[in-house]
Amino acid sequence: MTSPTSFLDSLDASSRELLLSVATPVSFMAGATLVRHGDPARGAYVIREGMVEAEVTLPGGEKLVVAKLGAGSVFGEMSLIELGTCTATVRATRPVDGWFVANEDFRALVSQRIPAAIALQHAVTLMLAEKLAALNAQLLACAAPEDRRARAAVPGVDPLAGVRRSRNAPFNVTAFLPRLPFFDRFTEDEIDEVVSHAGYVEVGRDRGIFAAGAPPTSAFVVVRGAAEIIALQGERERRLAVVGPGQLIGFLGVLRERPHTSFAYARETALLLDIPARAFRAIYSGEGRASTRLRAAVQRSLLASMGRTNRSLARLLSQAKLEEATKEKNFTFPVALDGDWSALKRWWLTQDRNFTSVSFLVDRSGVIRYVHPGGEFHEGNWGGTATHETCRRDYRAIEAEIVSSLNQA
Repeated sequence: MTSPTSFLDSLDASSRELLLSVATPVSFMAGATLVRHGDPARGAYVIREGMVEAEVTLPGGEKLVVAKLGAGSVFGEMSLIELGTCTATVRATRPVDGWFVANEDFRALVSQRIPAAIALQHAVTLMLAEKLAALNAQLLACAAPEDRRARAAVPGVDPLAGVRRSRNAPFNVTAFLPRLPFFDRFTEDEIDEVVSHAGYVEVGRDRGIFAAGAPPTSAFVVVRGAAEIIALQGERERRLAVVGPGQLIGFLGVLRERPHTSFAYARETALLLDIPARAFRAIYSGEGRASTRLRAAVQRSLLASMGRTNRSLARLLSQAKLEEATKEKNFTFPVALDGDWSALKRWWLTQDRNFTSVSFLVDRSGVIRYVHPGGEFHEGNWGGTATHETCRRDYRAIEAEIVSSLNQA
């Protein structure tokens, strides 16, 4: 896909100037690799001129171009929030001029709590939110074996409208809230500030929390229980996530000031901390310490959601490629994909092996029934040598296991 908007153009003059004040100018020739998948991520790149492609490696080794980015675009923005590893290889398809922004410099900027820094951090958050929305759209466009018949759902209607919120939780949460991941790094006073604007609501199992198409009235922190996020595709539904205590939900619609794009239900009876949309945005855009913590918590939630979506998308794309290859080759037997190479890693990393090839015979339930340790195997004792006699015996052993597995199917 092509980047729909320019990140630089989305910044006001003060925020753009602030960002570029810590940026290092960089240039790359066409064909150069800017970052490589799996390398440590140190910061983000902003493109002034030129074009790049982002490529990921699917399980099984196939390469897939997932984005084409031009002038004004940014990539590597996730590492501005949290250091990790590069999730894609990015190459210049045209000569590139731009800037590099290191993680530590960006963190120093947004810690200033001045309007330009707050606006810059918000712009990065919105950019991540838009990319997450695009990833979810790609995800829903892929067929998934786990899709199920859609439950009865009413879009555009708030399922918690008219449900009473309580100022007090049904149990003492004073010592409990600081243990929740959402409130990680909050002080007690900062937690109290957020909670002072919120209420508690208990939602029974399978009851709705918010609905696609409905205006976002609140963001919710799961205090106890669990919620599942659902997207509807015609008569089918797709579970996008299951979130437990300490996770934030419903916040994307609040921050983007757009209707929800998915449904949320209580997977089990859930106690939620309900932060009204207006209060959530007010704290989020403020200059106090609680506001700084909330912005960081929102970005951590976004990163977690993007990680889940990226993993699911890679899995579904790999399955689609596998099904396509199966039909193309007219295979009539089950085909499986060892997405993380776990079987091969266990085979070659546990001890020395004599061959660089190996054959696994896998039954319909996914159990490895036979392992041929490498080298050739075939019918007949070609040449009459002892070596080919071994090949013949191996072939007969594999054939016997195949017959046995088919008889048990």
